[in-house]
Amino acid sequence: MKLVAEISLYPLNLDYIPPIQAFIDRLNAYPQLEVNTSMTSTVVSGDYLPTMQILAEEMQRSHQEIGQAIFVCKFLNGSKMSSKS
Repeated sequence: MKLVAEISLYPLNLDYIPPIQAFIDRLNAYPQLEVNTSMTSTVVSGDYLPTMQILAEEMQRSHQEIGQAIFVCKFLNGSKMSSKS
């Protein structure tokens, strides 16, 4: 089963860009993930359980490094998504 997750990170400090970029860079380092970043969110897709595990580990790492931060996430069953031609 495939997972598609849309994630937005909001560090609760004034210097918010570096922690967001670090999170995105870490996600891009996983070859098993497809990562697409826009101005307001990052869409991550991959096999369901490994992707969830990676997201949990990286979100925890962000909280440990940043302190307070808000993650807003949407999770979709990517296996049920159809692409229209």
